[in-house]
Amino acid sequence: MKQGCVILLAVFLTLHVEASDTRDAFDNLIKPVFQENCTKCHGEKGKVKGKLNLLKINALPKFQEDAERIEKIITAIEDGEMPPEEETPIPESKKKLILAELKALLKISILETKSFVRTPIRRMNRFQYANAVKDLLNLKVEIYPLPEKMMRDRSNYFRPETGKMPDKMTVSSRPLGKSGLIEPRLAGVAPFPQDLRAENGFDNRGDHLSLSPILMESFLTLAGSIVQSSNFNNKTCGSWNALFAQPEQGSNIVEVSRERLSPFLSKAFRRPVEKNVIERYAGHVKSLVSSGKSFTDAMKETVSAVLASPRFLYLYDRQVGKNSIEKIDDYELASRLSFFLWGSLPDEILLESAKSGHLSDSTILNQQVDRMLKDRRIKRFCDSFPSQWLQLDRIISSVPDVKKYPDFYYAPPNYRTTMDMMMEPLLLFENVLIEDRPILELIDSDYSFRSMRLAKWYDPNIEGRLGGPVTMPFQRVSLTDRRQGGVITSAAVLTMTSGPEETKPITRGAWIAGVIFNDPPEPPPADVPPLKREDPNDAKKRTFRERFAEHRERADCAGCHKKLDPLGFALENFDAVGRWRDNYENGQKVDPSGKLFRKHEFSSIIEFKDAILVEKNRFARALAAHLLAYALGREIAVADYEALDLVAKNTAERNYSLRTMIHEITRSKPFQSKFIPQEN
Repeated sequence: MKQGCVILLAVFLTLHVEASDTRDAFDNLIKPVFQENCTKCHGEKGKVKGKLNLLKINALPKFQEDAERIEKIITAIEDGEMPPEEETPIPESKKKLILAELKALLKISILETKSFVRTPIRRMNRFQYANAVKDLLNLKVEIYPLPEKMMRDRSNYFRPETGKMPDKMTVSSRPLGKSGLIEPRLAGVAPFPQDLRAENGFDNRGDHLSLSPILMESFLTLAGSIVQSSNFNNKTCGSWNALFAQPEQGSNIVEVSRERLSPFLSKAFRRPVEKNVIERYAGHVKSLVSSGKSFTDAMKETVSAVLASPRFLYLYDRQVGKNSIEKIDDYELASRLSFFLWGSLPDEILLESAKSGHLSDSTILNQQVDRMLKDRRIKRFCDSFPSQWLQLDRIISSVPDVKKYPDFYYAPPNYRTTMDMMMEPLLLFENVLIEDRPILELIDSDYSFRSMRLAKWYDPNIEGRLGGPVTMPFQRVSLTDRRQGGVITSAAVLTMTSGPEETKPITRGAWIAGVIFNDPPEPPPADVPPLKREDPNDAKKRTFRERFAEHRERADCAGCHKKLDPLGFALENFDAVGRWRDNYENGQKVDPSGKLFRKHEFSSIIEFKDAILVEKNRFARALAAHLLAYALGREIAVADYEALDLVAKNTAERNYSLRTMIHEITRSKPFQSKFIPQEN
C-alpha cells in the first residue's frame, strides 16, 4: 500500500512539473514571439488573417483547447509562412525552441481534448463489392464493367511474385476506349452508380459512402442479378459444387445447407458466424425447397440475401468500451489488411491467422503483408490507389483545343493521346511497388514506360509505327534528360492540369501542393474574376506571371498565390499538352524560377525537382498520409500525425522503400486501433 502511494505521488509530481514547465514555456517563450511577430496580422486592430486571433487564445488553457489549430501554427512556422516575408523573421535558434515547445503542447492537447478520430462504419464501394463477390464465389469472370479501372493488363505482365517488372507489356484503357470492355463477365449484371470521390481524397471514404433506401434496393436487385445471370454456372463459378450443386437423393436439406453455408458465411462476414445465424440461413433454404424450389435455386436465393446483407456490405469495428482507444481484434485487422491491399475480403490464410490469435504478432503480420504484396490481387491496389492519389480521373475530361493541337486526336470516333498518357504514371507506380524501389523515383526517375505514340509525343524525332487504339504496347525506356521522369513532369499530369488552349499554373501548383505535399489549398474566393484571355500576338507581350499579378494583389488571394505560384510556374516550360517550350507564343521567354517553401531557390524544372528531393522527408510523410487515409477510409486527423512521423522516419531509414512504407502503415497505431466515442 505504501509503495503504491509513493508511485502515485511520483506520477503526480512528474505531471505537475511537466505542467509547470509547459506553462512557463508558453508564457515566457511562445507568447512573446506571437506578440512580436504575429499578432499584428492575427488580432490587433480587428485584423484576423486566416481566422486566427492570437489575442483571444493568449492563455495556456485556451490555447490548448484546439489541437488542430496548434498543428496549423506549427506548420505555418515550419514552412516559413509565419511571419510573412515582409516581416522580420524569427531567429533560427529561437524558431527551433518554439517549434519544440509547440510540438510538446500539441501532444498534451491531443491527450487532454481526446482529438482522436473513429474509423467510420462504411459500406463497400462498387470496386470493393465487385472484388469481394468475385473472391467469395471464386468467380472466373468479372461481375460488371468498372470504368474506374484505368488500365487493363493484356499481356499478363503483372507478376509481383517475381519482384521484377518486365521490359515490355501490352495494356488497354477502359475509360477512354471501348476496347477495354472486352473481358468475360456475368451477363445482365449492371453496377450501381460510381461512388463519389472525396475532395482531395478517395472513393472509399466513410462520410461519402451513404446507403439510401434507393441504393439499398439496388443492392438487393444487384445481388439477385448476380446469381440469376444466364452464365452463372459451374463453369464460371468455382464455388458451384461447394454451394449450389444438387445434393444426393435423400440428403437432409438442413444439414447439407448448414455444412455448406457455415464456411461461406464466415468468409462473407469476415469472422466466425454465430450458430443461430447459420441456422437461420439454413432454415431459409429448407423453407424454399419445401415451397417447391430446387435446392440450387434455393441456395442461389439465400446467397443473394448474403450479398445484400449489411454484415457483408459494411466495414466496421466491433464496439466494446466507450470513450476509449482500443486495439482492434485480429479479425478486424485481417479485414483492414485485405481491403487496404486487395480491395476485398480476407482470404482463408488471413482468417486462419486471425483465428489463431497470432495475426497481430509483429513477425506474423510482417509475413502476411509480404505475402499479400506478392499476391496478384495486389493489382487491385494498383488499380485504385495511384490513379486516385494522382487524380488521374481528371485526364478523362481533358480536351485540348483541336485546332491548336490537332495531333492530340487520332482514329475515329475521337480517340485521344490521353489514353497513352495515363498509362505512364500508373506503370511507374507499379514498377516502384513490384521492384521495391524508393518512392523518390515518383519525383525523379531515370527511366519510364512509353508506347511509341507517347515516345513520339515527347520527342517528334523518334521514328516508329504508332499503332492503333485497341491495345497499347509499352516498354521500359531509359531517360537521360531529367526534365522527364517521375510523375510531376509526365504528360498526363501536365495535360490534365491545363486548359484547352493554355496552361493553368495555379491548377498545377494546387495539384503539387495537394498530391505531392498533402497540403491542398483552400477554395478560392467566389468573386475572383477569371484570368483574361489575351491575343498571343499582343504587342505588350505580357508574360503569364504579369497577367497573374492582378490576382496576387488581392489581399484575400495573396497568401495562396505566394504558396502556389512557385509550384505552378516551375512547370511553365511544359505547354498545355506536356510538350517542352522555351518561349511563349508571343515570343516572351518562359520564366520557371521560384523558391520552394521560401528557402530552396530554383531556376529550372531540374532544380525544382532537386528542391523537392531536399524535402524528401516531407514528401514521404505526405505520401504516408495519403496511404493511411486510403487504408482507413477517413480523413487524417491531428491525432494521426505522430504515427505518420514515425512511418516517414522508418521509411527514410530503409531507402524510402514503398513496400516499407506500406508495412509501416499496417504497423501504425491508427491502423491497429479503434476509438470508441462516448454515446450522448
